[in-house]
Amino acid sequence: MAVSLLLSGALTWVLVRDVELQGAQDELDRTVIVDAALVRHLECQIPVGVPTNAGPAGCRLVDAGFFSERIAGVAGADRLILLSRSRQIVYDSAGNTIDELISIQPSRRVAGVAEATPTFDGRQYLAAAVAIQPTRDPLGAAYVVVARAQSSVAAAAATELAPRLLVAGGVALLVALVLVLLLSRSVTRPLSQLAGAAEDIAAGNYSRRVGIRGPDEIGLLGASFDRMAEGVENARRVQRDFLANVSHELKTPLTSLIGFSQALIDGSLKTGPEQRRAAEIVHEESERVLRLAQELLDLARVEAGTMSLHITKVDLAAQLEQELEIVRPRTASRELTLTSDVGPDLPPVSADPERLHQVLGNLLDNAVKYAPAGTPVRISAAAAGSTVELIISNTTGDHRPDPERMFERFYRADASRSAAAGGVGLGLAISRELAAAMKGRLWADYDGDGNLRLRLQLPAAKAARKPPSVPAPSVR
Repeated sequence: MAVSLLLSGALTWVLVRDVELQGAQDELDRTVIVDAALVRHLECQIPVGVPTNAGPAGCRLVDAGFFSERIAGVAGADRLILLSRSRQIVYDSAGNTIDELISIQPSRRVAGVAEATPTFDGRQYLAAAVAIQPTRDPLGAAYVVVARAQSSVAAAAATELAPRLLVAGGVALLVALVLVLLLSRSVTRPLSQLAGAAEDIAAGNYSRRVGIRGPDEIGLLGASFDRMAEGVENARRVQRDFLANVSHELKTPLTSLIGFSQALIDGSLKTGPEQRRAAEIVHEESERVLRLAQELLDLARVEAGTMSLHITKVDLAAQLEQELEIVRPRTASRELTLTSDVGPDLPPVSADPERLHQVLGNLLDNAVKYAPAGTPVRISAAAAGSTVELIISNTTGDHRPDPERMFERFYRADASRSAAAGGVGLGLAISRELAAAMKGRLWADYDGDGNLRLRLQLPAAKAARKPPSVPAPSVR
């Protein structure tokens, strides 16, 4: 702020100084005409008792020395100079500068007046000149020059301008201080609000919002903060739901394991078939817990980006046919009609074979589990530009899943469905992450007939470049 005031004051001073110098030059251009007339008048005055010479047109010229004394006060505070035809100084009212040369140029503003900027004793002057007749001048002068020091003009301007600049600077300083206070308050208040909200979120109050909006940077920061707080709140809610779901999923098999293992230990199961059935249940529930742990581990690894993938060219048609052969016995037991529409010219895809097998297995498993008995399950695959898209379509029955939530962890369209029959709800979540890791995409929607479609899109494998053919050497 202080620098701005200093710069503006300096610029104002320069502008005012230039205006004052121009005004002084204009004043000299007018003054020199009057002073030249006085000089011409004093050339012919004849004091009593002083010998005279006869001048032109009957004018009697005064003595040169006495003439110099008479014209000394003509210019007043300015400097009066007389020049010869060759622009040499023949008289100077303020110094010993006789015989020095002054270069004059015609004025562009006043006719008959010339201007100059001579330098005397290291000081620069403004000057105006008018021609006179040298034949009637006692000193033989051809020009009357009135000069004024530029420093005196600048000093007068500074004397007049300084109080005004001080007043204007004081007013500007007060206005600037008020504006700074208002601006700082408008900035610090929302920043303090943001700081308080950040402290609340750090303390666990994830519902805190600041509500600061606007087109400026503070408004954008407030909107970004609210989005961040909403994201943190959602992440915490997902984490709580995740822990609750994991605890729920583990509770049932662990309860079965504890109950049947205790029955085997204390001997409450007497017969061999009872003991064998209890052992089978312990084995199945142990596998279920192991499967849940493995799926959680896979999901954590793929989300963290630590799962190693070996991307290569994969024949999607052959891989899909192999997966269909695995699920055909299950479709037959539920009287599902399994149809496949895969063209023979389906290009290979760029994917990890093992992870692609996991994704396809999860998608087909989801369709076979949740399609109503006796309904069709349709599989189709086709090239779509630089990608290959696979679609698995089936009807949904009474409980229509939400396509936006199907890939959430532990999501089930029918909340009453048991985990043993419907899985733990991690397969589709893992499949989406694996598809993204393989530079693909997995999503769900409904077609025009209301059938659920799981859509997997993978990049098509790039065709290998054939080496250029080299003609066989000729044999002579």
